[in-house]
Amino acid sequence: MPSRVYLDWNATTPLRAEARAAMLAAYELIGNPSSVHAEGREARRLVEEARTALAAAVGALPRNVVFTSAGTEANALALSPGLRGPSGEPVQRLLVSAIEHASVLAGGRFPAGAIGQIRATRSGVVDLDHLADMLADGPPALVSIMAANNETGALQPVAEAARVIHAAGGLLHVDAIQALGKIAFNMNAVGADLATFSAHKIGGPKGVGALVVAEGLAGLEPVLRGGGQELGRRAGTENVAGIAGFGAAVKAALHALPQDAERMASLRDRLENGIRSIAGATIFASDVKRLSNTVLFTAPGLKAETAVIGFDLEGVAVSSGSACSSGKVQPSHVLSAMGYDPAVAQGAVRLSLGWSTQPEDINRALEAWRKLGNTLLRA
Repeated sequence: MPSRVYLDWNATTPLRAEARAAMLAAYELIGNPSSVHAEGREARRLVEEARTALAAAVGALPRNVVFTSAGTEANALALSPGLRGPSGEPVQRLLVSAIEHASVLAGGRFPAGAIGQIRATRSGVVDLDHLADMLADGPPALVSIMAANNETGALQPVAEAARVIHAAGGLLHVDAIQALGKIAFNMNAVGADLATFSAHKIGGPKGVGALVVAEGLAGLEPVLRGGGQELGRRAGTENVAGIAGFGAAVKAALHALPQDAERMASLRDRLENGIRSIAGATIFASDVKRLSNTVLFTAPGLKAETAVIGFDLEGVAVSSGSACSSGKVQPSHVLSAMGYDPAVAQGAVRLSLGWSTQPEDINRALEAWRKLGNTLLRA
């Protein structure tokens, strides 16, 4: 029986060998990283090595990296009403793009009445004109715009947004969870004041994330209070093994980035050409710059739930979009924000590639789509 094909890398990735080795070594340690004895110092060394690796990867200082339990917690920590803008005045409202991940759309600790949504274009890119209008009409704001959309793969104009936001006395948070390891991302280059990351999107373990803040950022209030871990910004004993795996995955992902991105772009283009040739399929956000590994498509009459099951029965793992809906297939809020009607948003299927995706995997996916597409044409 043929092996299964995994094309849901934006949901999560396999554990890299480097991360597994780092974690197994960390599990042998008995020290608490907050303890001052030799055992504690050895555990602390692993945490700080990972902190340094992530900081170097994104253009930050190690002391400004805060490890969390996941990307969702990192986003919740970042979206803090106590943050102070360039003038020293606390931000009083939160503006989020309508295509953000659910953990950002939830608004962190901002009250519902202080949260506004920025429109997206038909191409799946945040509308900078709408952002400028919103910034001009109110007090200083924290703005959250993702670096790359998890469903369409569309790259967002975060550097351009940063200039507009800072000129209005605001701050920029970038959810860079889908970007890390897939494109070059440097906080200073894009002007991000805060950025969030997740280990399991780059071959690290699940359940480890990080918030990275710009040097000198003031007013960050912890979500979890207690001990003085993470310089008082996130209480709780650090997940030493998970953090060690995160650091190892960062190094491996950044080392392989240029060749992986080029290879995946070639495979993605072949996949898209094959998808388009069947059942009148449409690729979303194909007219803008996207991640080299992501394809979101639909076809007339296609139902996402049926398609995901159909692919699965053919041995190909795909998704209907974000994996954070607890197995529920729902209309894509991203496509709705892009102006597509509910019937289209209900029929979107996402295929996402990774570093071990092979040409034969693309062949298997296209064969599965041919079968599904022929069923649609006969209906």
